[in-house]
Amino acid sequence: MFIVESYTLAILLCVVTMICWGSWANTTKLTTQGWRFELFYWDYGFGILIATLLLAFTLGSTGTEGRAFLADFQQADSANLTSAFVGGVIFNIANILLVAAIAIAGMSVAFPVAIGIALILGTVVNYAANPQGNPLLIFGGVTLIAIAIILNARAYQKLQAESRLSAKGLVISVVSGLLMGLFYKYVAVSMAGNFNIPETGKLTPYTALVVFGVGVVASSFVFNTIQMKRPFVGTAISFSRYLSGKTRDHLIGLAGGIIWSIGMSLSILASGKAGPAVSYGLGQGATVVGAIWGIYIWKEFANAPSGTKPLLNGMLVLYIAGLVMLVLSKSV
Repeated sequence: MFIVESYTLAILLCVVTMICWGSWANTTKLTTQGWRFELFYWDYGFGILIATLLLAFTLGSTGTEGRAFLADFQQADSANLTSAFVGGVIFNIANILLVAAIAIAGMSVAFPVAIGIALILGTVVNYAANPQGNPLLIFGGVTLIAIAIILNARAYQKLQAESRLSAKGLVISVVSGLLMGLFYKYVAVSMAGNFNIPETGKLTPYTALVVFGVGVVASSFVFNTIQMKRPFVGTAISFSRYLSGKTRDHLIGLAGGIIWSIGMSLSILASGKAGPAVSYGLGQGATVVGAIWGIYIWKEFANAPSGTKPLLNGMLVLYIAGLVMLVLSKSV
């Protein structure tokens, strides 16, 4: 199977992860008017699973290193399969909340708050489970990112000072971030410590990703169904509406899931060399990418009052500085 052998390549893959994770949500804005995000989310989940299966039967089943996907799945311990599956379930709850927050508050708010909190919590949790890298640089970078989140929340407060949805969007973003910071650990602990010579019972990255994808799709039949009946915004919607959707909308949803899944897969593959804390933390620089899309492309702050722009610029500068510290933490 394909294995990342150098730290430089691992960092480059994390950068691609950052772009994928920060860009997939744009697909929610490309669907036809009236295609609710609850409907979009079904195809998004299927897209994640499809992408993991394609990688498992291609890159995950070729070469002489590691174990091929099917052989790896057959020898896996149930505890490790369960851990990867639980990671998918936790991610799914967090991501459903994130998509809801995007619909309510916009990308430039939901991403910095939710993913920023996830970055802080996820970096700490993953470092505690597998301490790799300079802790001063890792936690120094996390501190800068925490300040960036505060600046972004303040900018949003200025934009939506009189709106009831302002508080709702922020609360959903915070809850999403707390859950998002936990899922990666469950996938990471299910995998072998050495991808080249994986331990018996442990999973290769490709197997862990497929089981993770199954967890996402399976739990959608619970969580997304509940959300369709009791949506955060708007009225209840039936599953028949999904079945009668346009092909274009279904394809856009699949594309969103595939884009996110590619980012997740590259992050997991990079974690073998970069370490889970750095790989996850750097990938969550998606916050910067998402904020840039929201601020400069979708113009979500175009009508913001004076004093908002310096807060947004300060947020981006601190985020970037924090991410640079995370990158350097493994190389010093």
